[in-house]
Parts: sequence; structure tokens; C-alpha cells
Amino acid sequence: MKENDNTAVLLIHCPDKPGILAAVTEFINQHKGNILYLDQYVNREEKVFFMRVEWDLFTFQIPKDKIEEYFQTLLAQRYEMSFRLYFADTKPRMAIFVSKMSHCLYDLLARYAAGEWRVEIPVIISNHPDMEPVAQRFGIEYHYIPINKENKAEQEAKTLELLKDHKVTFCVLARYMQILSADFINHYPNRIINIHHSFLPAFAGAKPYHAAHERGVKIIGATSHYVTSDLDAGPIIDQDVTHISHKDTVDELIKKGRDLEKIVLSHAVEKHIDRKVLAYKNRTIVFQ
Repeated sequence: MKENDNTAVLLIHCPDKPGILAAVTEFINQHKGNILYLDQYVNREEKVFFMRVEWDLFTFQIPKDKIEEYFQTLLAQRYEMSFRLYFADTKPRMAIFVSKMSHCLYDLLARYAAGEWRVEIPVIISNHPDMEPVAQRFGIEYHYIPINKENKAEQEAKTLELLKDHKVTFCVLARYMQILSADFINHYPNRIINIHHSFLPAFAGAKPYHAAHERGVKIIGATSHYVTSDLDAGPIIDQDVTHISHKDTVDELIKKGRDLEKIVLSHAVEKHIDRKVLAYKNRTIVFQ
């Protein structure tokens, strides 16, 4: 195991009160942990404290399988904390969903193949067969699962079973042109990342580039967000924009937008893999 794999990460939120930061750092220091990263934020309007802390486990005295229990007993109950604990040596397992457009898929797989991310991609799922050669090129299992109104419940159940078999921890919709059911989404709350080809909340839904062109906007954007049962309205992780002009056709908007889409999606995926995103209500805290 590499030394930098032997770390733990805590994502925390709780009602704001004095002493939280000191208590968390003291918990780590008292048990001989070395803090590598710490970031915190207070929402003053709602009086909520948010924190991400990462520390080296090399000299940490609490066994890994007991850290969660100790933290819950010693701190979480006292400060009414909601928290998630992660270990760097446990790689997230990502399933990619795609339809016919390849630009986001290629970008994700290129970063994966280059070793940029500490993640496993055991499976690619699609409602079309078109992207199977891409999956084969990268040596990843591909499943063609066609979906229509009549078989949607059955095919989603089949997909969920496939994700379970592959021990998938989160999903990425790389221009997957299907609306997931609320039941499916509830199996992966704040663990399904979508890319929408507009600067949300503007132009939600289908054909945003056409709507942007018709409206005569001067910028177009892309938004990556967690999926909820409200279409294109989940907690936003990352966004970006580019300038356009009256000279641009719809096809030119689509071309410019695709560059944004793949970059914004990859940024969001990277933040999720690095455990730097904390979803709270319908917003995210994205730690740097």
C-alpha cells in the first residue's frame, strides 16, 4: 500500500456552535493522527457548520474498523453531527451510463486510463449498442439494456441488480438520454451524477441549445449535478460557461457546448471521487 493511500476522510455537518473545530482536531491529534487537509464553512443564515478533514492513519491509534464507532460516541452525539467516513485505500466503484453521444464517455475513460483518478470502472451501461466498441477498447464490460415505457420497471430492476453485482458505489450519466425513476434514484441518493447541457436553472429539459439559440443568449453553459426525482433540479456540483454570438448556429452551439460538458462532468466526478462534495438539502458544499 502506498503511504498516501493510508488516510481517512470525514465529511461533517451539524448545527453551528463553539468548539466543533477544536473537538474534531483534538479527536484526531489525541489519537496520534496527522492532519493533512482541513476545510470548514459556516452557513450563517441557517447556522450550520460544514467540515472536511483528512488525516494520515500511519500512527493513528484507533483501529480502522472502530473509528466510526468512536467518533459517533465521543463527538457526533454531542454535537448532533451527520457524518460520513471514507478510507483512501477503498476505491469508489463507478458505473457509466451512456446513450449515443461519445464525447463525455471518451473524456471519462481517458482520465481513468491515464490514472488521474483513484476509482474503478467495472461496467458501462447503455440503452443503445453504439458505444460497445469504445468499452471494448478500454477493456470494460458493456451492457446494452434497451428501455421503453412498457419495460422501464423491469429493465431498471435488471440494471440495479447489475450494479449490485459489480459493487457499484456511484453512477455517472454521460449524456444518458433516459429519465431515471424515483425508485431507481432512491437506491443511490446523491450518488448519481448527471451532465446537463445548459447553465441551470436556465433551459432545463430537452434541447437546451435550441432554446438558447431561439432566445438569443450570449453565453451557454453546462451543469453537473446530483440526480433527484425533480428533472435537472438536483444539487449542483460544477458549472461553466462560454461566450457565443448572434453568428453561431445551433450546430455551432452544440459543438462549443460539448467541450464544456465533458470538462464540467469530469470536474464533478473528480470532486466526488476525492470525497470533496457534501450535499445538504438541495445544495452542495464543494471543498477545495
